[in-house]
Amino acid sequence: MATAEPRRSAPASAPAPARAGRRRTVGIVALGTFVVALGLMLALPPLDAADPDTVGPAAHYPAVASTAWTVLSLGLAAQSAALLLAQRAPQTMLVTAAAIPVLVAVLATRSADLFGLTTLPVVVAVVLAALRVPLVRLWPALAAASLLVVTGGAVLWGLNAGGFRADFVQGLTGSIGQGVLQAVGAVGLPLLITLVVLSRREVRAARTAEATAVDREEDARIDAAVSRERAAMARELHDIAAHHLSGIALMSAVIDRQIDTDPERAHEGVRQVREQSTAVLEDLRRLVGLLRDDSPAERAVETVAGIVDLVERARFRSDVRLEVLPAAGAPRPLGDGVGPLAQLAAYRTVQEALANAALHAPGSPCTVTVDDRADDHLAIRVENGPATVPALGSTPAGGNGLRGMRERAELVGASLQVGPTDADGWSVSLRLGREAHPTAAPHVATADTAAADTATSSATDATEGPR
Repeated sequence: MATAEPRRSAPASAPAPARAGRRRTVGIVALGTFVVALGLMLALPPLDAADPDTVGPAAHYPAVASTAWTVLSLGLAAQSAALLLAQRAPQTMLVTAAAIPVLVAVLATRSADLFGLTTLPVVVAVVLAALRVPLVRLWPALAAASLLVVTGGAVLWGLNAGGFRADFVQGLTGSIGQGVLQAVGAVGLPLLITLVVLSRREVRAARTAEATAVDREEDARIDAAVSRERAAMARELHDIAAHHLSGIALMSAVIDRQIDTDPERAHEGVRQVREQSTAVLEDLRRLVGLLRDDSPAERAVETVAGIVDLVERARFRSDVRLEVLPAAGAPRPLGDGVGPLAQLAAYRTVQEALANAALHAPGSPCTVTVDDRADDHLAIRVENGPATVPALGSTPAGGNGLRGMRERAELVGASLQVGPTDADGWSVSLRLGREAHPTAAPHVATADTAAADTATSSATDATEGPR
């Protein structure tokens, strides 16, 4: 029952309205206990007299306002008043409520037929104490209350029955037996019922807490899924915008220089700008269509084979070369054995690398190498030389391109390496495992390797700027 301790203890730091409400409740319980006990004192004699059943010995109730009746009523009033201590001293309340009947038994021996009413405040005291104090701290008071109930019942039975005068041992045994039965009814049964109610309440509270925790966990999973989807959409938008808009910006700068010196090339550049603008609008329309619920959008999934067309389109704005190293022996589709998500990551990585090369190293040759010779992996490398004309620059909030590459690579379990080359250029290398063939054990990076990668990344950001 240790789990119920925080709820059954009355903290001193509880708000004043809560404490006042508890005191009011205890006062109502105490008053109700006395009213019920007094009502039974007045109602039992006439009800017993109206009963025609004459089996058993006749009951002898004390007359109203007699000495025994008055002592018993005052004892019940004192027991009910002791219940007011339930808020501040529940153990003291329980012992006091059980001790008063011993005094009543000594002073009012003729109240034997109504003496059982003194157990009603004891029952209420047991319930109030068990609700406020853990059983591990309440058991001394329960033991004392049980002993007092046994004593009171034994004293009254012994004095009325004269058992102590006839045979002391027999009288003591009989009186204690009667007192034990009364203690079981006054202390044991109420305590058992209260503990059962508390345990059911704790189980219900635990189930509610578990359901709340499950709901919170589900909300956290939904939030994580939404965050992942937002990150995926951000990567897609960045890849689309960076690839097409960087090409548009580069071709616009070239057109601005050619419009007076080479009008024919300028017209060709304008047509390329239009094609790029149409392509970015189409890609954005497809992406928005994926987010709509009313009409599903048909959207082709980019693959490794699509890198060939990607390079062909990139040749309109810069010097891009493609080198494909196919597998030896029987021909197979480019990227065979690589999963669709990994192929999309490869396509987007090449797309971002070409956009970065056009933006940060305009005029430099760029080579895209697709190495499909190994049976366990596919390697892709995009390398460009140093810029031959001033770079167009980037936005102050740049740097999302490299981060998007790393996120895509981590998502599909690929290995990504980016950094400057010895010829002051830039290199992006991606290695993808094949699902259809067993892959080698992943390389475990040592501390020196991790430090070298960190240094390379820092040098890259410093030399090339955000990508």
